Amino acid sequence: MKYLVLVSHGGFADGLKTSLAMFAGDQINRVFALGLEPGTSADTFKEKVNHFFDEHDFSNDDQFFVLADIVGGSPLTTFTSVLSERGFLANSQIFGGTNLTMALTTLVSMDAMDKATLSSTILSEAGNALEEFKVAAPEDDDDEI
Repeated sequence: MKYLVLVSHGGFADGLKTSLAMFAGDQINRVFALGLEPGTSADTFKEKVNHFFDEHDFSNDDQFFVLADIVGGSPLTTFTSVLSERGFLANSQIFGGTNLTMALTTLVSMDAMDKATLSSTILSEAGNALEEFKVAAPEDDDDEI
């Protein structure tokens, strides 16, 4: 089975999962969100991550697509450490700088693409989602005399 795991500082991962639920239907059951809450140490977060793995019956064949808010942040480094300790690192693809487009692309494509194609697609779609939104100024409706 393939799973999407959202990892972040604070409630970003939970909020992203809530937004994904609007698009995902039943696939949302394969999405998990883990956030390092303010005032929580990395060690306490590691306990939370270990508890996450303990409460789910993941097999050695399961694959994880991990999307984190920041590369190098404590939530991602801690989660990756536990992935490694539990022998799942080789079955995982890990990305940082998550946005909704990236998460949605991962969720709807993770069963349909091989790892290399999916990786390329995730990064491409995430980048394509970034653009400045410009609103045209309303034209002056006053008639000039």
